[in-house]
Amino acid sequence: MGNDRIKKKFDDIDGKIGLIMEYCQSLEAENRELLLKINNLEADLNGKSKAEDGFSEQEAFIQSKTEGLIAKLNNFSNSLNKAESSNR
Repeated sequence: MGNDRIKKKFDDIDGKIGLIMEYCQSLEAENRELLLKINNLEADLNGKSKAEDGFSEQEAFIQSKTEGLIAKLNNFSNSLNKAESSNR
């Protein structure tokens, strides 16, 4: 009778260990999936960051060109105003 109880206890322990091993394997698989997802998200973020840098550079270039054109127009307008006032 004692041996049967010991055998049953070991069988119970063996079953629980099997469940724990399966759970660990499923967690490892989930961890691999999450790591892959993290890598993909980091790559996407890196790409978007580079694109944003490009847009920022482009916006600065456009701003610079626009300011230059406005300055030229202001100078031209001022020279016209001076010419008109000297003709009066």
